[in-house]
Amino acid sequence: MAENGTDCDQRRIGMIKEQQNGNFTDPSLLSEQKLRDREERQNIVLWRQPLITLQYFFLETLINLKEWTIKLWHRRSIVMSFLLLLAVLTAAYYIEGTHQQYVQYTEKKFLWCAYWVGLGILSSVGLGTGLHTFLLYLGPHIASVTLAAYECNSVNFPEPPYPDQIICPDEEGIEGSISLWTIISKVRLEACMWGAGTAIGELPPYFMARAARLSGAEPDDEEYQEFEEMLEHAEAAQDFASRAKLAVQNLVQKVGFFGILACASIPNPLFDLAGITCGHFLVPFWTFFGATLIGKAIIKMHIQKLFVIITFSKHIVEQMVSLIGAVPSIGPSLQKPFQEYLEAQRIKLHHKSDNGVPQGDNWLSWMFEKLVIIMVCYFILSIINSMAQSYAKRMQQKMYSEEKTK
Repeated sequence: MAENGTDCDQRRIGMIKEQQNGNFTDPSLLSEQKLRDREERQNIVLWRQPLITLQYFFLETLINLKEWTIKLWHRRSIVMSFLLLLAVLTAAYYIEGTHQQYVQYTEKKFLWCAYWVGLGILSSVGLGTGLHTFLLYLGPHIASVTLAAYECNSVNFPEPPYPDQIICPDEEGIEGSISLWTIISKVRLEACMWGAGTAIGELPPYFMARAARLSGAEPDDEEYQEFEEMLEHAEAAQDFASRAKLAVQNLVQKVGFFGILACASIPNPLFDLAGITCGHFLVPFWTFFGATLIGKAIIKMHIQKLFVIITFSKHIVEQMVSLIGAVPSIGPSLQKPFQEYLEAQRIKLHHKSDNGVPQGDNWLSWMFEKLVIIMVCYFILSIINSMAQSYAKRMQQKMYSEEKTK
């Protein structure tokens, strides 16, 4: 696998030498300048330089829109085909007929799948800080289904209102009829779609590294530059983080498909490095994406589902609440809101919203809602900062290119 890119390595080394023959003859001066530039870009954030950050963000947005418009124009035949297909689907959607039941079913499933795929992409695509959509959306959804399944003794929740709201079916379920596999099957579609979205979100580092390797050009990405520096100083690596990164790189490079599958099948914060490694060593696209899709959408997703379902199974939840109550002094006061929340959820599941139990929001649900809002807002702020810093990097590179041509 590594032999595929020997010529590319030689081209890259040649280009580095050419760069060193320019204005920055000393590599140490070049690295110092890069560090200063990086520090300068990192200071461009909303809470330090709000006006400049917003200005750079809008300018970077305009540049990206222009680039995407040009790319779409170059692929106008594909765009026209997509628009024709969209027109046909729109006509089928609005024309009355017996096909409407199938159209409505397809629309519902498509929007449901697109929602979870989109959340998966946001979780891993690298926009800003990344949005932890498993903790904020998928995990709570699986937990809600698990609690409801044990309370209702069934997973045949009425649709609608499911999945927007979970209520027990009118017919009583048989006590003890809920198994682990029943709940896994109920949430399999959304979990697999979320996992597929995370796999799609891992493609940008792969394509970036592959394009940089094939062109031999100096990459415009700090993670890729760190990856190349890591390869150059592989033997001198001493700290745990560097050795962990090298272990991932060696596993992917030497084992191939099954190495990528192993990295994708476990919670792995270094998986971006696997994508960069596969792109750098010109691993075929379907080898990388196939292993990533199987690992993230099937293997890893089932591991995460099992963890959430077991954690929120009825007897485990009851044990956790009782353990909270056993904490000296503050235990009973901490236990009360959990008991109130669980009781309120049971009432909602059985349609009993008017039997004298207070319907006000529990502070646990209130806190979780505010946490979701804060994390989403921080995610949006991080995207603004990231795009502003990308524009600052464009300006720095333009300045260096102008200096070299003088």
